[in-house]
Amino acid sequence: MNNDAVNAFCTLSGVIILMLGGLLLPVEVPTVSGGVMMNTIPLSIPAFTQGRPIPVKFTCDGENLSPELQWGNLPVGTKSLALIMDDPDAPMGTFVHWVIYNMPATLTGLPEGVKTEEQVSGIGTQGNNGAGRSGYTGPCPPPGKPHRYFFSLYALDMWAVFEPGFSKEQLLQQIEGHVLATGQVMGTFQR
Repeated sequence: MNNDAVNAFCTLSGVIILMLGGLLLPVEVPTVSGGVMMNTIPLSIPAFTQGRPIPVKFTCDGENLSPELQWGNLPVGTKSLALIMDDPDAPMGTFVHWVIYNMPATLTGLPEGVKTEEQVSGIGTQGNNGAGRSGYTGPCPPPGKPHRYFFSLYALDMWAVFEPGFSKEQLLQQIEGHVLATGQVMGTFQR
């Protein structure tokens, strides 16, 4: 093979690799949980973007309201949803800010300011947060470095009416093996 043929082959190979790379980049790779492939749920919070500060309104320094959440493209077979919000940077270990479950698969999000009642009509059942109360409690870290707050949504292949007051650990135990897909958004807050 002469030099011109080699150069043409290398150029063509590079173009094909670049084209394939461009085609493959936007494809979401499913995550693995317990050896089972899972899809990712597109989850967003209009009040802030991934990795950015959570507005004061949604913290203990503001109105302590839960933010609006939006999602879509739930996998076929989703029967219910669950959501956990926690702070892995808390001084005494992960602090749970919100546990909500028994949410119908027809929901495409949660409104701002979900009531802190155990049963929220049309939305679901709330578990206990790290303060021992039902419903949302906003970020309230000690002064210092920023903390990360993870909102994790779970699409479940089961519809089971779990009783109010579940902890994060109790909920995760109940849904083990029933998670079809997950979505996550992380925001930060610093005082």
